[in-house]
Amino acid sequence: MRERERKMARGKLDLEMKPFRWAAREKHPTDELLRTVRHGLGIPVKEIAARMGVNPSQVFQLEKREVGHTATVKSMARMAKAMGCRFIYGIVPEGGKTLERLAEERLWTEVLGKQ
Repeated sequence: MRERERKMARGKLDLEMKPFRWAAREKHPTDELLRTVRHGLGIPVKEIAARMGVNPSQVFQLEKREVGHTATVKSMARMAKAMGCRFIYGIVPEGGKTLERLAEERLWTEVLGKQ
């Protein structure tokens, strides 16, 4: 990919990921996300389990795996769907930076490091 195309891709992603950058400023922005959404919507575990075709204990296990950072994207998406939601994830630079700023910092580090 040429640099111009990379810059355009970074700009598009920076715009789309703005809400994620704000969320990333929190210490643990997504800890217990599944449980929090389930409680917020007032959906009983039995209902989610039935929609997913699993036992209620498996719903609790999934919530536990999420907190332990071992849940899969597929399982997170399945539970989100069972709650009438969509699972969307994001990758953003630390500290709320934009991809453009991070790329510029990397470039300057490379340029200054070669001197």
